[in-house]
Amino acid sequence: MAVNKLSDKKLKSLHGKPTDKQKVIADGNGLSIRVSKTGAVSFIFFYRLYGRESAPIWLTLGKYPDLSLRAAREERDKCRTWLAEGKDPRIQVKITKEDTLRPVTVKDAIEYWINNYAVNKRKAAEAIRACFYKHVYKEIGDTPLSECSLTMWIKCLDKIKRKSPVQAGNVLILSQQALKYCRVRKYAISHEIDDLKVEDVGERSNKKDRVLTNDELRDLWSYINKDYNNHVIPHEYRIILRFLVVFGCRMSEILLSEWDEWDFVNNLWRVPPEHSKNSREIIRPIPDNFKHWLLSLHSTTKNRPYVIGVKMKQATASSTIGQIWKRLDHRENWTAHDMRRVLATNLSDNNFEHNVVEQLLGHSLGGVAGIYNRSKYIERKKDALNWWVNYLDSLIEKEET
Repeated sequence: MAVNKLSDKKLKSLHGKPTDKQKVIADGNGLSIRVSKTGAVSFIFFYRLYGRESAPIWLTLGKYPDLSLRAAREERDKCRTWLAEGKDPRIQVKITKEDTLRPVTVKDAIEYWINNYAVNKRKAAEAIRACFYKHVYKEIGDTPLSECSLTMWIKCLDKIKRKSPVQAGNVLILSQQALKYCRVRKYAISHEIDDLKVEDVGERSNKKDRVLTNDELRDLWSYINKDYNNHVIPHEYRIILRFLVVFGCRMSEILLSEWDEWDFVNNLWRVPPEHSKNSREIIRPIPDNFKHWLLSLHSTTKNRPYVIGVKMKQATASSTIGQIWKRLDHRENWTAHDMRRVLATNLSDNNFEHNVVEQLLGHSLGGVAGIYNRSKYIERKKDALNWWVNYLDSLIEKEET
């Protein structure tokens, strides 16, 4: 059977020329043109889904000259390939057209990952979203993912790197995770940044070993306990810092804490699984010398949604607390998260058991112990926190004497 029987010359001679009746002229391999009485020329593809016994289907591919003869033949070949794969060309053409008219953008792909994965698996999903809004969406967010080249990604990441190399590295890692998720679920396909390493666009976050000295710890605990007219550390941040220093908790655990987590009868703080990093309940005893202040805070904020009295973004709290070392004239920077290391180091140096310290920090026990040891170490944790608060208070007492 002859193929490619039509020519551009033939199409031009038919286009726009009125005729007595509609006619169909074959090009071959299922492709034909349909010429209307007004001279409009359309490309059509003829096929049957289930052999000669099934009804014929005429699929319109496009109009001439908007669709050229060469492009129409390419569309015909696609249709024949789809048929060979057991797919209906009508459905495939519709899908292709939708993807072309409304392609998946970089923002669409990342939001797909955030909404379908991160919000269920990551505690800081909204912080991740905010990071992408700040650094990625305004640069390449509206670019179709299939058209976002490696050069465009690198330009975006280099811009982040100039201010924060570590942030650039984090954005790369998160972007790679998001695009892999989209590929696995066949939502969108891109391999542009697969081979990039953190070192190509930024830096990895180094593990820190910052532990406050006794003098620095005394400064901090003293300012936390001063009257409310203290402008070195604003009141709401001193409340947060007090919890961070005493319990070594994560920032998110106290920012999200509500009063129903606090058991004043048994003197326990039960961090619910949805607020903990490893999705397990964390039980911390309330130190004896901490309870009076805690009850005072309860009387002030008990009718508010959160223990600290206000709703606060973690990024805001971390940023503000991360600058307090300057106000206290400390030798080098420390962060809110470093308070966990301060607690762990001091307890370990004073012979409190490793498992007790790990449970106070909310870590999962590793190895066999993590599988079989379900002890909550309540009494030993209470001993540890009582010692810790007494030690903090003793630092101030030494200063006053």
